[in-house]
Amino acid sequence: MSQEKDTPKVSKNHTVRNGLLILGIVGVVTLVGAFAAKIFIPQMTQKSATNSTSSLNPAYDGNQTKTAQEQTVTSVTEKVSPSVVSIVTNIRTQSYFGTSDAQAAGTGIIVSKDGYILTNKHVISGANHIQAIASDGTTYDSVTVVGTDPLNDVAYLKIQGVDNLAPAELGDSSTVTVGQSVVAIGNALGQYQNTVTSGIISGMDRPVDAVSDSTSNAVETLTDLLQTDAAINPGNSGGPLLNMSGQVIGLNTAIAQGAQGIGFSIPINATKGTLRSVLAGKGVHRAYIGLRYTSITPDIAKQDNLPVKLGAYVHVSSGGQAVVAGAPAAQAGIQNGDIITKINALVVGKNGDVSSLIGAFSPGDSVQVTFLRSGKEQTVSVTLGTY
Repeated sequence: MSQEKDTPKVSKNHTVRNGLLILGIVGVVTLVGAFAAKIFIPQMTQKSATNSTSSLNPAYDGNQTKTAQEQTVTSVTEKVSPSVVSIVTNIRTQSYFGTSDAQAAGTGIIVSKDGYILTNKHVISGANHIQAIASDGTTYDSVTVVGTDPLNDVAYLKIQGVDNLAPAELGDSSTVTVGQSVVAIGNALGQYQNTVTSGIISGMDRPVDAVSDSTSNAVETLTDLLQTDAAINPGNSGGPLLNMSGQVIGLNTAIAQGAQGIGFSIPINATKGTLRSVLAGKGVHRAYIGLRYTSITPDIAKQDNLPVKLGAYVHVSSGGQAVVAGAPAAQAGIQNGDIITKINALVVGKNGDVSSLIGAFSPGDSVQVTFLRSGKEQTVSVTLGTY
């Protein structure tokens, strides 16, 4: 399942340390130098902080009143921080000078009491040892990779020998709207654990071509991402994007090169079907429908003379069949040229694209797929397979 669309280059926010070098992968060379330098932040004692505030505001009595927005961000942070862990990996790198050990840092989300963690695939890529560090400083050394999503930048880890962790509450990313307030938590730059930032949902259904660093030739196409202006820094990869109820609605994954305030998150619904399989101890099994499509925009609708401005156009721009022979979509009668408008009651293009909507289901589940063919609406039942 893929979208055929021109996509902007972005970088996955992943911090790598090798000796004295701290390489902040953000796609901008000047920032790499900044991250390599030592950062000194003067510490202010509680007393000096109070005196400073009092001198600026003589009426300050030590009892500051928070606004409703501040109280909400604080409550979200207090609720979710125990469910966010820093992921530290050891990586063996190869260069002209031979092999050497390096460290990489990212973020993960605890999703079960017995230690399952959701994170990005690129966070643990190439790792030969993984640690998870909780917000209270507890370090877990026995962390294993359960598996990775074959179609998305998602990985599932397991802390061994625990049964009392605090899992995050997963929300419903199909209900996300542009302009709603969000909070991000992550291991910024690999050294500022559980950094909290806030912002809004700036856009939806964003396709991007993601690279792991500014010199990499390896490109991964990601679709249907949530765009946010909440600050997402190197090291935040795999951390949660939260609604103001403290529910995870996205998995922070990438940042745009040469821009400020443009970050991207994988909708959490795209992970739910596979996550159910993982939590049941069955490993990583992703639901599969078996088609290629282009997400419809007004420009594409005009270009291809389509009757709708939202949906998924079952179509391959280079020619050929967009429906995989023998796949669930083909068995249900979906054909090249159809326009998929709904998965169950969810509107394609408004509540998510086909890939992320299907990602909420498990192999063997049946979904109702509504599509247009020659201007006529049809609905068929599709039993999803395993990718």
